[in-house]
Amino acid sequence: MEDQYKTLKAPSEPQLFKDRGSKFFGYAFPLSSVDEVSGHLEALKKEHHTARHWCYAYQIGKTKPQYRANDDGEPANSAGAPIYGQIQAFELTDVLVVVVRYFGGTKLGVGGLINAYRTGAKLALEASPIETRYIETPFVIKTPYSLLGRVMRLIDEEDITIVRQDSAQDVSLHLRVRASRLERVKNAVEKLYPAQFIPTN
Repeated sequence: MEDQYKTLKAPSEPQLFKDRGSKFFGYAFPLSSVDEVSGHLEALKKEHHTARHWCYAYQIGKTKPQYRANDDGEPANSAGAPIYGQIQAFELTDVLVVVVRYFGGTKLGVGGLINAYRTGAKLALEASPIETRYIETPFVIKTPYSLLGRVMRLIDEEDITIVRQDSAQDVSLHLRVRASRLERVKNAVEKLYPAQFIPTN
């Protein structure tokens, strides 16, 4: 089961690419929701208020990602699509890439634009700190105190994240584990009866 993905740890520094007088500034941002896209675009439009185009692409989500590519007035598929192509080439998700263009007076043609926007996106992503993250599944283990030591050993061995612990007559541990390990953890808990494995989603 595929339970890992790559995304940005932090935004990139702006990266400049020049072609026949036009300047292309590439930016890459981590995203936690689509709602953040407009905020990044507005900030770049204020910073580069004399630029001509603010073209972008994003992808967000793990198992069923959403994406969008926007040419912002450039010829169809000459800007957003090559930017999105770089997101795919770097195998990233939860990311926004924006390339800001200052027109230099010479038309580049569709081929020139594709190369410029692709290069601007590539430079931004190359300058970004990329990290691998894991898709985690939440669940609960409810256990009597007598088995708590054995449950805690299982948590340590399987690298399970403790979200919170509730203590009453029994202990309820709210946990997260890599999706690919969930079934193995469930089987291990069932062998620790009367400890219970309780799915939460």
